[in-house]
This record gives sequence, C-alpha cells and structure tokens, in this order.
Amino acid sequence: MNTTTINQLWTKSKVLIKSFIVLVIFLLLQIPALYVKSLVEEREARQKDAIAEVSSKWASKQTVAGPMIVVPYYERSTSNNEQTIQKHLLTILPGELKITAEVQPQEKSRGIYKVMLYHSSIHIAAKFQQPDINKLNIPIESLVWKEAYIKLFVADVKGLDDEIKIKYQNQQLQLSPFEVGQELSSPVQINSPGELDNAEFSTDISLNGSEQLLFTPVGKSTSVEMHSAWPHPSFTGDILPQRTQVHNNGFNAEWKSFSHKRNFPQQWKDNNFKADEPNAGETANINSSAFGADFFIPVNGYQKTLRSVKYAALCIILTFAAFFLIETNNKKSVHPFHYLLVGVALILFYTLLLSLSEYIGFNLSYFVAAAATIALVGWFVSGLLQSLKASSLLSAILVLLYTYIFTILQLQDYSLLLGSVGLFITLAVIMHFSKKMQW
Repeated sequence: MNTTTINQLWTKSKVLIKSFIVLVIFLLLQIPALYVKSLVEEREARQKDAIAEVSSKWASKQTVAGPMIVVPYYERSTSNNEQTIQKHLLTILPGELKITAEVQPQEKSRGIYKVMLYHSSIHIAAKFQQPDINKLNIPIESLVWKEAYIKLFVADVKGLDDEIKIKYQNQQLQLSPFEVGQELSSPVQINSPGELDNAEFSTDISLNGSEQLLFTPVGKSTSVEMHSAWPHPSFTGDILPQRTQVHNNGFNAEWKSFSHKRNFPQQWKDNNFKADEPNAGETANINSSAFGADFFIPVNGYQKTLRSVKYAALCIILTFAAFFLIETNNKKSVHPFHYLLVGVALILFYTLLLSLSEYIGFNLSYFVAAAATIALVGWFVSGLLQSLKASSLLSAILVLLYTYIFTILQLQDYSLLLGSVGLFITLAVIMHFSKKMQW
C-alpha cells in the first residue's frame, strides 16, 4: 500500500474518527451537566429551608375551619352483667356560613431569599339550623346539652394576634386550646336542639400566615370573599372562585360552596370526620375540601433554570454539529480539545444563569448569560478559524438556539409541539449542509 493510498484512507477516516472523539466529549460533558442540575436543586432546597425558617417564626400556611358545635352524649351497654357508660360526641355544622377576609401581604427577606408572609383580618358569621338527631340514631334524651361547646380549627395557632371571641346572643365566648393542637373551643349555653334553629354566631380573627390562606366550607351554604393588595395570587383548593378581579393593586375573589360539593355531612358522630392539616390524604379529613389563595412570589428562577438544564444535551449537540459543519465547509481542522472548551462554555452558561437569577430574576439573567456565552464562543471560534464570517454564523446559530429554548421555557403548554417542530427543522438544516461532505 503506497503513501498516496494511506493518505486517502486517513483523509476519509479522519472525519469518522473526529466525530467519534466529539461524541465522547459530548458524553463526558453530561457529567458537569448533572452537577449543575444537582446544584440548582441544592439552591432551591436552601430557598425552601429559608422560607420554612421564617415561616416557623411568623406562622405557616393557614387553614380555618368552623365554627362547629359539639354535644356530648352517653351510651349505656351491659356485658357480663356489668353496665358500662361510654361517652360520645355529636358534631353539628352551621347551615349558613359567611366569611370575609382582608389580607395584607408582607414580603420579607432571609439573605438572598424572599419569603411571602401576610396578616389577615377575618370576619366569620355562622347561622345554625336545628339538627336532625334521628338520622344518626342518637336518643335525644342521651344528649347532654349543658356540656356542649363550640370549636374552631386554625392550622397554626401561633399566627393568632389576639384571643378569639365568639358572639352568641348575649354571650361572648372566649376560645382556648382544646386538649392539644389546632382546635380552639369554649363552652356554650344551649339547652335543646330547638335553640340552634337560626342561632347566630360571629367572630373576628386577626391571623398571621405565610404563602397560603384556605377556608373549609363547613356550612351547608358557604360564601367566602377575599380581598388583598397582592397582585399575584394563585387560587387553589377544592374549588375555584366564581368571581375574580386581579389587577396591579391586588385582587378580589368570591367563592360559593354547598354541602353536596364536599366529602363530609352536616353532622357526625365522634371522630368519623375531623379537621387536620389539609392534603393529609385522609378521606375523613374535612380540610381536604378547603379552598382559598396562594400568596407566592412569582419569580422562581430555580424551576425555570432546572428546566433549562434539561435542554443542555440538546444545546451542546446542536452547537457541536454546527461547529463541525462550519469547520468542514471552511476546510480547516479544529482540535477536539477546542470542542471541549466550547462545551465547557455552554455548561458554564447554566451556572451563570443560576447565580444571576438569584439577584436579578430569570428572564434578565437568561439574556445576560446567553449574551456572554455567545460572545465568548464567537470570539474563540473567530480566532480558531480565522474567519469572521464563520464566527458570525455560529454566533447567529447560538442566538437562534438560546431564543428557541427560552421560548420553550415560556410556553409550557406548547413545549412538546414547539420542541418537536424545532428539532425537525434543525435536522433538515443539518441534512442540507451535510450533503457537501465527501467520503
């Protein structure tokens, strides 16, 4: 085999060998890409820890349920000639419940992290109806009305700025913790079920919380009005509000709920149903039917940065493909080490994006990081290929690539469609320019 033949074989194999080396470099770059992903998750975890720390000192997410009236009753049973008396509880919910909440947002900082807190003034008016005791097969004479009490659930009692006092007829009932936890209660003077017919209870609550405020629709008919100066609410819970007004100065929202929309009845025995932390996953948890609003800071760069890192492999492989075609068409050979340097620059884009987004927001950070990366790669390729035209072409490709990825990040609902179309067009462009390659 003469020298000419060897040179021809090397020339033909050079492209294949170099392509394999570039592929190996691409695979190696996935290691730092995974590191960047874990770094984003770590920073997001730190943000959550900061929010939890501030919230623990102020008050956590709040859910309010009540008022509810509880009446003890006793059942006698005989076993082995021994008579035992067992205490039970009958819980009665109001027929009509009206809630008005004024929420004043307070944005606090913990280091570089922002935490959404609020103070709320809540007015609750409840009107009861005479309960249908026969439905639960409870003997009326077994009910001990003199031991009846009224209770109210508040998710985090640390958020209470003042004692809760409920007005009922000429009585003013002061609620205190019931056993342990989040339920507050007070004895109430009721002598018979008939006294509950059209009985009205009302209270005003001064309540602090963070991020979320929910109300449980314990009324047979429940209406909730919420007003706030926070312009970025996210309505959440079991139902959405029937009417909303969201503007730059805040929002107004109105909910209307009826008993047939929830998963618990108007009255029940013992602990068949209970008020506990929402989303606990229990069918007996009445707070799973709660609804309200999230008060969150809309700029969360971590989630968007994490989504952008998922496109790192696509960004690197398309940049390498464009770089490879440009150097081939310019008939200049670039060392594989230079591909590695370009790939490292593309990875550093994400660390730059992450660090900047903690201070100036995601969108502006994306623009600054993309501009810096494109300028660096363009300058580097210009020196390698000694061609301003080739450098400008690769820079233009990077501009289109980063713009394309940014658009995908903004259009979540259409990201799959846009991604599929974009990849198809990219493949068509690569196929077109690769036709000039000779084997």
